[in-house]
Amino acid sequence: MSISKANGSWDGTIKGGKGTMKPDNGPEVPFSLGTRFEGQKGSNPEEMIGAALAGCFSMALSLGLEQAGMTPESIRTSAKVHLEKDGAGFHIPRIELTTEVKATGGDAAKFKAVADETKRQCPVSKVLEGAEITLDAKLVS
Repeated sequence: MSISKANGSWDGTIKGGKGTMKPDNGPEVPFSLGTRFEGQKGSNPEEMIGAALAGCFSMALSLGLEQAGMTPESIRTSAKVHLEKDGAGFHIPRIELTTEVKATGGDAAKFKAVADETKRQCPVSKVLEGAEITLDAKLVS
């Protein structure tokens, strides 16, 4: 199939340094201790994980809805990635996905079943199985 590439770098000490994350075919994303842990404006690795999950889920949901006989018009998904202290380090115990979907050709029960199955089956969800991934899915008109 395909192999996706990305790079990450860090220069300097943990407190005074700075890093970048860069998808092979995307823009460079800077980050620092301040943007990751101190609420400073900027990105962090957890945001990149959330973006990857939200994007993968949205695309996979479109396919799942089509296969279930529904016609998706728009899928808007957000992810809240929780980073928590774990002894001397940190871990991601949970990710909250929220999606709003405009689609025709099905009811709320069919939509919910497809959304739940998509959460279990999207490739990024599978790689993140160490975290609890919750889903709040809404079919909107």
